[in-house]
Amino acid sequence: MNVLLCRHGETPWNREGRYQGHTDIPLAESGEGQARALGRRLAEVKVDRAVASPLVRARKTAELILGSARASMLTFDDGLKEISHGGWEGKLVTEIAASHPELLDAWKHRPTASLPAGPDAESLQVVLDRAWVALGKATAGLGANDTVLVVAHDAVNRVLLCRVLGLPLERVWSFRQAPATLNVLSGETLEALQVVRLNDADHVAPLFQEAVHKAV
Repeated sequence: MNVLLCRHGETPWNREGRYQGHTDIPLAESGEGQARALGRRLAEVKVDRAVASPLVRARKTAELILGSARASMLTFDDGLKEISHGGWEGKLVTEIAASHPELLDAWKHRPTASLPAGPDAESLQVVLDRAWVALGKATAGLGANDTVLVVAHDAVNRVLLCRVLGLPLERVWSFRQAPATLNVLSGETLEALQVVRLNDADHVAPLFQEAVHKAV
């Protein structure tokens, strides 16, 4: 089976460096363009199932990728929602650096599985636990040549990819997840998935020049 694991397109808060988390922020015009570009790239790919985070930035990205002809297959799973940043949501990185410098420094440079991603926020382990269950449901019953489209978020994709790659969650920042990026996974079972493509954003940006945001 194949998994097309994508991140949503860019939002206004991504550009501003604001932490989003569970806050339901729509795509920016640039983000819609990124999603359409990925949709054009995947237009000829057979997609048998599609699941997205219910947050509007992921839902709209999935809808634009699928197009009107395939939109009816889209379903949603709360397990794919972005990590909750608790009291950091809506705040600029500069504001958080002033109010919680030690916690922010640990989150950005020394994360652990149990470290909260802000005051009263989720940890990476909590996100992995729910997202892995969601991925299991998304892939359940798929045949050897079947493909599922999964549209989620930066932190969600990172923890899932850490699990597939056998990396500890402390390595969550060791690779990137660009806006509307494409990761391709393939394997006979969920536990046997291998990474075929990682952070492939050729459809939206030149090599080495994908958007890098200040906040996850």
